[in-house]
Amino acid sequence: MSSVILFDGECVLCSRWVPFVIKRDPGAHFKFCSVQSPKGQELLQFLGLPTKEYQTMVLLKDGMPYYRSEAFFEVINDLKAPWPWLRIFRIFPLSFRDWIYDRIALNRYTLFGKHNYCMIPTKDITDRFL
Repeated sequence: MSSVILFDGECVLCSRWVPFVIKRDPGAHFKFCSVQSPKGQELLQFLGLPTKEYQTMVLLKDGMPYYRSEAFFEVINDLKAPWPWLRIFRIFPLSFRDWIYDRIALNRYTLFGKHNYCMIPTKDITDRFL
């Protein structure tokens, strides 16, 4: 079963995360869904998350939602080496990891920029997007 990563398609950092994962996921385990898309909006509503202000990446894996730093660590765990070694940072308490994640998320447009459009997948990866 594949996992779905919900991401902010207008965020430059988030949009760069998608090709990063695709390149390191040769088994095509992950699918992607922009939170601005109709399906993304539907999934946000289903999860009880805001549909206008996006502050976290969400990973849906085997029907279980993961948020913030846990979503990040679950994704990198399934990428090809050497990326899973980053899970060593799970030794830090969840509250600290999520505090760091939130600082980046709250400032992502200032730090990395914002697109006026969502990422358009190329033909060879179209099937990876919902």
